[in-house]
Amino acid sequence: MSHFIFDARTAIDQFPGIGRYVRNLTAALAPLLSADEQLTLLSTPAANATSGALHSGAVDGALPRTVAASSSPFSLAQQWRIPLLLKRLQSGSPTLYHSPYFVMPYHTGLPTVLTFYDIIPLRYPHMVPLKGRLFYRLATTLALRAASRVFTISEAARSDLTRNFRVPSSRVSVTPLAAGAHFRPQSNAEAQRTRDKYGLPASFILYVGINKPHKNLPTLIDAYAQLSARNVPPLVIAGAWDERYPQPRQRAEHHQLGDAVRFLGPVNEADLPALYSAATMFVFPSLYEGFGLPVLEAMACGTPVACSNAASLTELSGDAARLFNPHAVAEITDAIAELLEDEPQRARRREQGLAQASRFSWQATAAATLHAYRELLGGKRDV
Repeated sequence: MSHFIFDARTAIDQFPGIGRYVRNLTAALAPLLSADEQLTLLSTPAANATSGALHSGAVDGALPRTVAASSSPFSLAQQWRIPLLLKRLQSGSPTLYHSPYFVMPYHTGLPTVLTFYDIIPLRYPHMVPLKGRLFYRLATTLALRAASRVFTISEAARSDLTRNFRVPSSRVSVTPLAAGAHFRPQSNAEAQRTRDKYGLPASFILYVGINKPHKNLPTLIDAYAQLSARNVPPLVIAGAWDERYPQPRQRAEHHQLGDAVRFLGPVNEADLPALYSAATMFVFPSLYEGFGLPVLEAMACGTPVACSNAASLTELSGDAARLFNPHAVAEITDAIAELLEDEPQRARRREQGLAQASRFSWQATAAATLHAYRELLGGKRDV
């Protein structure tokens, strides 16, 4: 019996991106296991309350085992409590531990897998206090030393990792993210229901994501302001809002854009596919992404996409998106205007986007993950 222990304690609201990774990957992993393989999820009451999806993914009628862990990912006590728990769970079977977060127990006593996402604290140090940057580098270094195998979510993230932390490329595998199965084109009725719910017009430009500085929203608003005299549809900015970064709202006020720029704040996950589907186009001006999942989600919903030419975004969008330099206001303006005014191009990019999104799946990511697990525990052949 091979035993794979996945640390699912980060499936909580404080980790929206990592939580989505945990939920989707574990659900896709479970059905791929053979009869002599066991998947165990370490969870906390907070993670269980946040996501019932941790219990999905039946294997011959059975569910992955969920074991309670008393320490949160933020607790120093995890450094001794989690290794003790892992030791109790081994039961003499070949066992590995997979952490989806770099703040983890650093001496697990087991072959260890780590998932790595991005280097934002290094690329944008002004976003993180000095103590935070020092902690990030120390904790990441310790996590990488503990890991026998590292997964990154894009080739760009893999390059960042090997360049900044000198990790041998032979230890690093790329296991990309994917849009969830619920991200698909929605009916006109569902799209209209969502417009009504959020008070949106028949046509609008959509951005989905947080407002942190690397997302580049002030530049997007500058670019949109250049179009405001051309009777274009409103720009709708949806997603979690970090009060430390009020610059997007300030920039909209500076340009006196009024209701032409609408800030929806967090949107219910269940509404996102219809929100994407209802939009005339999706724009994503980020300066840096480990992956850039909203771009893939928009494409999966059949929404034409214009996005920045940051490395990971060109990697995941292929030829399907209208790319622009995120530092150049005029280029962003031109890209938005082009998609709004060129209906044949919107139709073409819609079809290209659907095809591109279909190339990514959680089933493929889970299969690559399981292959690495098996190699790490002795080279068992895939079944």
